[in-house]
Amino acid sequence: MDDLKKFALVEKAASFSPDMAKINAQALVELKAEDVFAFRIRAADDQVDRDFERFTADALDGLAKLFVGKTVIADHMWSSSMQTARIYDAAVEKMSGTTVLVLFAYMLRNDQTAATIAAVEGGILREVSVGCAMGKATCSICGADKTKVFCEHRRGREYDGKQCVVELSQPEDAYELSFVAVPAQRQAGVVKKYGGEDNKPQPPAPKDDPEVQKALALIALEEKRF
Repeated sequence: MDDLKKFALVEKAASFSPDMAKINAQALVELKAEDVFAFRIRAADDQVDRDFERFTADALDGLAKLFVGKTVIADHMWSSSMQTARIYDAAVEKMSGTTVLVLFAYMLRNDQTAATIAAVEGGILREVSVGCAMGKATCSICGADKTKVFCEHRRGREYDGKQCVVELSQPEDAYELSFVAVPAQRQAGVVKKYGGEDNKPQPPAPKDDPEVQKALALIALEEKRF
């Protein structure tokens, strides 16, 4: 299944102490608490989101394991120059009856990161987006796995009084977490598809389509990495 990007938020926590042992498991030198700025992110939950999709509780557990050690970048740009922080821990918590995936990240405190830290602390940089790949996407109407077959049911539409929701499970990979602007995040939230839907004939996309160019660039970048 193609990667999908989901909206998330940096949380404001009154009493939050970073786990330095877990942070140092990611570092090559011994860091002290004063060397780092740590923050937590409400990354995903088991509720139906604005894309009419929901993660299963088991999927959140799987994603928690996959996200530890992954990078924090900006605008989903896969470049080392965009790396800002790193995820050092993850947990699945219950919040008001909702199962929530919480990610913990840290960045170094230095002159280069001072502006970013100030923006996070001041609530300017708050919106983030998590990128991951899921192995199964189940239609709530017919039970079809949209990663394998085409299903005519559309997310958000009602069929005989029942709304179609896609249930995401079997996480395959977690790529990164990105700081994003709200307009970019809203666009990122819809630029995705399920493998099975590719079985339906589609008209060829023009090469000058921005989304096609973006997809080709990501493919080229990924090929260079291996």
